[in-house]
Amino acid sequence: MEDILALYEKPYDPQEPVVCFDEKPVVLHAEVRPPRPAQPGCLAKRDSEYQRRGTANVFCAVEPKAGRHFTRPSPNRSAKEFAKAVEQIAKSYHGARTIHLVVDNLNIHCRKSLVTQFGEEKAAALWKRFRMHYTPKHGSWLNQAEIEIGRFSRQCLGSRRICDLATLRAEAHAWNQRINRQRLMIRWRFTRQDAQAVFHYQSNLFMQSEH
Repeated sequence: MEDILALYEKPYDPQEPVVCFDEKPVVLHAEVRPPRPAQPGCLAKRDSEYQRRGTANVFCAVEPKAGRHFTRPSPNRSAKEFAKAVEQIAKSYHGARTIHLVVDNLNIHCRKSLVTQFGEEKAAALWKRFRMHYTPKHGSWLNQAEIEIGRFSRQCLGSRRICDLATLRAEAHAWNQRINRQRLMIRWRFTRQDAQAVFHYQSNLFMQSEH
């Protein structure tokens, strides 16, 4: 926990971007009957019946202090899809010295996923660009990507029914462009000192960093 909180407390450094990363499952629904649009004196209506079209996944990543957002829908959250998402992030920071990636302990969040997709040589070169920071067990709330997922769910998905992966990708792409133009940042306020006060402990790591 303190490793991640210390990372958040560091001043912004474009050479060492801090990127928070997580996944969101999305259930795909199709309309059984076309919605009725609003008309003068008549509200828009949507039938409560729908048809399930399976599921998809959305990789959501955010650089909180720079307001950079990455949204990548995929058919699933397999190791290969994770590797593609990591490659996309690496390309977006081609000039960075080290990319700090905050993730939870899902089994695909590892070097092996990259090897499966790209082979040993490319995976080694790509993995070398990252420093992984894993949230502790039951500590996924420390990952600011959770905030990003909530924002994506409200602003992009809402209560609409999305019927297929192609539509999900189009909607996510449009939202991603819009929010990146806004450079909307996340202001994280929970510090190591707050953690000590809440969880009633003293940290030698924290005390050493202060001296």
